[in-house]
Amino acid sequence: MTFYIQPHQYHRMSRRMAAFNGGSSRETFLNVNIRDEEDAFVLSAMVPGLKAEDLSIQVLENVVHIEGEFADNDEEYLLDELPKGPFKRSLRMPTDIEAEKVEAKITDGVLTLS
Repeated sequence: MTFYIQPHQYHRMSRRMAAFNGGSSRETFLNVNIRDEEDAFVLSAMVPGLKAEDLSIQVLENVVHIEGEFADNDEEYLLDELPKGPFKRSLRMPTDIEAEKVEAKITDGVLTLS
């Protein structure tokens, strides 16, 4: 016997499982791209809906820490793929970084650190 789950049933079922498990049904992961330019590393990450003040960015020696939270609402969607909930990402760079020279900006939903 085969069971087919409609998208709206899956969404409701995943929320019920998350409530049962005491947490979110999916972890939010911040995907990044990093380029090595001549005099700097340039890190880019998609952060839709966030402003600079929504993020905590720390640079300690050669590790960059980025922390924030995507908005989460209780609306029901036919397809729900946008990130939501808290995220935390630490990236070890190949060399030490001068924290006072790091520049951060968000343009059109893209965080750029250089």
